[in-house]
Amino acid sequence: SKNSTPPAPTMTTNLLLRPLLFLFAMVTITSSAFTTSRRLMFRISRNYASAVTHKCPYHRNINGHASSRSTSDCLPMLFSSLSFEMTDNEIQMKGDALKMINASIRAVDPYAAIKRKMMMCKEEDSLETLVIDVDDDGTEQIKYDLSNYDRIRVFSFGKASAAMALAAGDIVSSCGKELDGVTIIKDDHATAEEIDLLKEKYNIAVREASHPVPDARSVAASNEILQLAKTSDSRTLIVACISGGGSALFCSPREPLTLDDLMQTNSALLASGMPIEKMNVIRKRLENGKGGRLAATAFPATVVTLVLSDIIGDPIDLIASGPTVPDDCSGWDDACRLVKEYGLEADGEYALPDTVLNLLRLGKEGHLEDTPTSSHEAFSDSPPLCRTVLVGNNRAAVIAAANEADRLGWNPVVLGTRVDGEASVVAGTYVAMAETLSQQREHGANSYQITALPAALIAGGETVVTIPAECNGKGGRNQELALSAAIKLKEIGLRDVVIASCGTDGTDGPTDAAGAIVDGASVDRIEQTFTGRSAHDAMKNHDAYHFFHDTNSEDRSHHLIHTGPTGTNVADVMITLIK
Repeated sequence: SKNSTPPAPTMTTNLLLRPLLFLFAMVTITSSAFTTSRRLMFRISRNYASAVTHKCPYHRNINGHASSRSTSDCLPMLFSSLSFEMTDNEIQMKGDALKMINASIRAVDPYAAIKRKMMMCKEEDSLETLVIDVDDDGTEQIKYDLSNYDRIRVFSFGKASAAMALAAGDIVSSCGKELDGVTIIKDDHATAEEIDLLKEKYNIAVREASHPVPDARSVAASNEILQLAKTSDSRTLIVACISGGGSALFCSPREPLTLDDLMQTNSALLASGMPIEKMNVIRKRLENGKGGRLAATAFPATVVTLVLSDIIGDPIDLIASGPTVPDDCSGWDDACRLVKEYGLEADGEYALPDTVLNLLRLGKEGHLEDTPTSSHEAFSDSPPLCRTVLVGNNRAAVIAAANEADRLGWNPVVLGTRVDGEASVVAGTYVAMAETLSQQREHGANSYQITALPAALIAGGETVVTIPAECNGKGGRNQELALSAAIKLKEIGLRDVVIASCGTDGTDGPTDAAGAIVDGASVDRIEQTFTGRSAHDAMKNHDAYHFFHDTNSEDRSHHLIHTGPTGTNVADVMITLIK
């Protein structure tokens, strides 16, 4: 009858049916996957490349548009769990993740950040006044009566230095005071137009240098800044614009150290996996401008520092190694303790040069002057000669990504902006959280879930990768995090989850990629498409870049995220989407 229920299959029927289904599966896979798998993978890759474009030149949007696919007939739906292709959800999710990353980068545009904080205005009985907002709502301000100054100097260094110097020059040039300065930029991190404007319009010299390992150009440009600072007097106002990457770009070796000593030291610090804030404790003691020494050199000039933070927690004494901030939090003992902790001794795995170890020993024994503290006259409060203002940080980028997630229909959760630790370990945490949230697909939401699906977990910070001395792989912390996540997603068979990790400066390690974006079938897709590639070998050799890199020009950047130099730097943004 119409409402009757068909009889349940008998055990005999099930036993007969299962072998037939299994046989059907083997025939299908043999006739479809093995004969057309390579062609299929490239077709899928092309479909995805047209749906989500990762390449994003400086100041352009990252495109992330979902598009329809016609690959559903390639493998029977019965075996969708074995498919290497992306699901419709994953295509849309990757596009959305890239939109969130784009929003996060635009939120910390350094030019706009300076313009929001600093302005010129006319005060009573004053020629003009430079006003800087200390907080976001303008309730606390720093004011400089420009009638007290004959000259304004702009010193800028870091990955965002060009844009920050442009904004500063644009604001202070209107007062008619003598204006000069020096900007140190990372190679290819400023446009020709920006360089011309700084030189011709604002009389600010532009010097390119190497990052993350300094070179001779770094030393020459840094010494140029220190010399200008030394010739400044009480009627000089110095505007220092500092951003992430400043430690390597602003680099002047302390005697008797050489540039080669500092280069070897930086390479050893990077290889050791030491967090940036700890690296800077050592760097401060090895150079002429770090740890408050730039401000001390400029005394009795007035110094106001505008900082775009790339360090977790925004410790202004550690950002670019705090060149205009008193060093009250570390000393020779701390530097020597880190040397022992991270195997940097003469017989350690990441041994520092003997000259550096000897200098640290002499300092600990009290034979060398340490960095200036708050008691130095340059940091006197009457009148206050040195002030520091935070103009942007990782939190601003993370919140912008969360706002974009909300706009796109996701349920965003901000996990914080203090993420650190080994990239592979952090990746495992994100995958575990994604697996827990994905259980809502079958069991529904419960009171112990942090949010409902579709969920967007957004975090900021800076992970590390500890690299063995003999390792010759290529990659960065964001690419390694993504590769580790992709392996773990494959191991537990988790789909409709997308994980992206991206450096806001557009650079991840010594590569042309900013990071990477993966899903649960990424490992299989790459290993099946490119003979000889192994995700586990890539992890072992810290070679995520070569694993993800697609040599086919039509499919380039399938997993790698390319933004080009963004002109900013506030550490990393990590996004996990679960649907």
